[in-house]
Amino acid sequence: MMNTFVLFFQDASGGGFPWSMVFMMLAIFGIFYFLVILPQKRQKQQLQDMIAALKINDEIVTVGGVIGTIKEVRETSFIIYSADKSFLEIGKSAVVGRRAES
Repeated sequence: MMNTFVLFFQDASGGGFPWSMVFMMLAIFGIFYFLVILPQKRQKQQLQDMIAALKINDEIVTVGGVIGTIKEVRETSFIIYSADKSFLEIGKSAVVGRRAES
């Protein structure tokens, strides 16, 4: 059985057929997909769901580290009230998460 399998992957000149290289590349891509790409897709989807669920009076943190309370929700942005008593308009893409309770 094993000899038949080995003979199948050899060409007429006796050298090895490159199927082992193809299988190795597929295995590496599969491992990379499940360990890197899939978790990133899940994390991005969770962030998008969280941003879509934000409402007035939720405390958020932005990419720049600004912490504020949402005062108005717009189509592509939020108006937030920050600690220095100013109102800022930030894009929804700038939100990295809700403020952790302390």
